[in-house]
Amino acid sequence: MTDIAVTLADKRGTLPAEDKLGFGKIFTDHMFVMDYVTGQGWHNARIIPYGDFDISPAAMVLHYGQAIFEGMKAFRTGDNRVVTYRPVDHLKRFNNSADILSIPQMDVDLLHAGLKQLIALDKEWVPKSLGTSLYIRPFVVSVDPYVGVKVADEYKLFIILSPVGAYYASGFKPVKIKVEEHFVRAVKGGLGEAKTPANYAASLKAAEVAKEEGYTQVLWLDALEQKYIEEVGTMNIFFKIGGEIITPELNGSILNGITRRSVLEVAKDWGMKVSERRISIDEVYQAHAEGRLQEVFGSGTAAVISPVGELSWKGRKIVINNNEIGETSQKLFDYITSIQQGRVADKFGWVDEVTKL
Repeated sequence: MTDIAVTLADKRGTLPAEDKLGFGKIFTDHMFVMDYVTGQGWHNARIIPYGDFDISPAAMVLHYGQAIFEGMKAFRTGDNRVVTYRPVDHLKRFNNSADILSIPQMDVDLLHAGLKQLIALDKEWVPKSLGTSLYIRPFVVSVDPYVGVKVADEYKLFIILSPVGAYYASGFKPVKIKVEEHFVRAVKGGLGEAKTPANYAASLKAAEVAKEEGYTQVLWLDALEQKYIEEVGTMNIFFKIGGEIITPELNGSILNGITRRSVLEVAKDWGMKVSERRISIDEVYQAHAEGRLQEVFGSGTAAVISPVGELSWKGRKIVINNNEIGETSQKLFDYITSIQQGRVADKFGWVDEVTKL
């Protein structure tokens, strides 16, 4: 295992009031950094004070977008342990995104060790209130000073930490979703399966229009026929129809969500009927018309479970479960967050202890 050098910050910050955290605006004292150069590989793993870094105006990431990221969380449990949720699964997906973007593969064991060391160093930043967590953002950017299209030869990898509150300011309440019928985000064989900035940049215009119309997010349909459901801008999507939990199958253009996997595993463990398959927006609207659409909810690292109370498609609005949180949505949210925060036994082996406060 490579040694990880540590340089401590001269001044340490303090965790703000936990009801004022918001999401993604506050950062801890330190960050993990590692470099890559062709012929030398990944090297110089280190933890240093959080801060800005120099980058050339010609850095390739600024011109051609070769970059990837991940998102995961750490929690403080009731008995004052700090734990992370499915970190190795997240880091393996990080490598999958790297492969799609032609970024060199990383040593998952080294990243996992560096991540744990970083969190242990900044453990006082892990909030304890229900619904709060420490958001973990690994990312890689190409930094060659070269204005030309090619696979980069130099990269920087970072892991930064951010104490966060609830993802949605409204809390755990049903959200309104607009089914996109004009814009497209991703196609099979493209970047849809990767966590890369381009994916999210491609979603911004549609999300902006939806927000102006009073919707929280956009539900994307397939780019070819605009018929089959794919995912919401920041989460995978599930439908409960006639007692069956249905989610779009992985097809190369949607993200293989870690929370999505958790939902599927938990629902199967509970004996529920679960399907990963193609599902069209017509099928969903037909199920609603027939009274068989019981719940719609999203899943993702940031929100965990996000119940959907309204869908709008081509001017046709449907209200799901009287715009109330569904039984399955609530049960999944309570159970997964209880595993994350140590309130119930982790029978799946998803929680990884970092340190005890």
